[in-house]
Amino acid sequence: MPRAIWKGAISFGLVTIPVDLMTAESRAAGIEFHMLDKNSMSRVRQKNVAQATGEEVAWDDIVKGYEYSSGNYIVLEPEELEAVSPKAAHTIDIVAVVCKDCIDPAYFIKPYYVVPQAIGRKPYALLREVLKRNDQIAIAHVVIRTRQYLAALFPRGDALVLDLLRYATELKITDDLDLPESDLTALGVSDREFELAEQLVGQLVEKNWDPGEYTDTYRNQLLELIKKRVEQGDRIVEQPAAAESTTGGTVVDIMELLRRSVEAAKTQRKDSPPAQESTHRRRPA
Repeated sequence: MPRAIWKGAISFGLVTIPVDLMTAESRAAGIEFHMLDKNSMSRVRQKNVAQATGEEVAWDDIVKGYEYSSGNYIVLEPEELEAVSPKAAHTIDIVAVVCKDCIDPAYFIKPYYVVPQAIGRKPYALLREVLKRNDQIAIAHVVIRTRQYLAALFPRGDALVLDLLRYATELKITDDLDLPESDLTALGVSDREFELAEQLVGQLVEKNWDPGEYTDTYRNQLLELIKKRVEQGDRIVEQPAAAESTTGGTVVDIMELLRRSVEAAKTQRKDSPPAQESTHRRRPA
């Protein structure tokens, strides 16, 4: 049984469900690199160096300062930071319930599995089934490691998942981005181009999408490269030839690209559709 990273209770109304939080992410998928000196092949360590003196600063001499204007800082003492830190109530406090598709995927940060303790199995199952049958997500407050989070609680199979959410202030607005307007006519898009784009998207629709069919091809190729280099016993890598750029100043014929894409997608699906391999963000079940 995995070790719980947090123990507490789900609270909604007068109901309290004792639960444990288990991480839902697999750390085994990551590949970690260390920085090395290319001459001695020894580890390179980072140091805390004062900008003014260039000398290393001991941890005991480091304080936390907030830059309230350019070059001006206010230093906050540990006692002051502790005074305003959220108190760990060990409660997943449900404050609202919304429809399953009401939350923009950009708000999701990190998922955890919520596992009931022995005396909480019945109310846990009751909450899970109510949310599942009504296609709903519960919105809650939770404190983890001295930080308060907004979170989404939703069913995934027989489990409840608690996914930490960003606050609205943590997402940048798009007003400063140079994005095309929604008026396609003003952009010169013809009805035929739109129809072809719809056909292309239609060819890619998967009614029974299975995330298990997708893998991290970059990670797999990197592991294969590492294995090969270990077997060779050297450290020199022959760099692959750079792919030719196809993004020059040539004017692109969108109609032709869409038509060719639709035909290619039709051919692939008719013959033997290849398994797509990529990494996508999960949406709530």
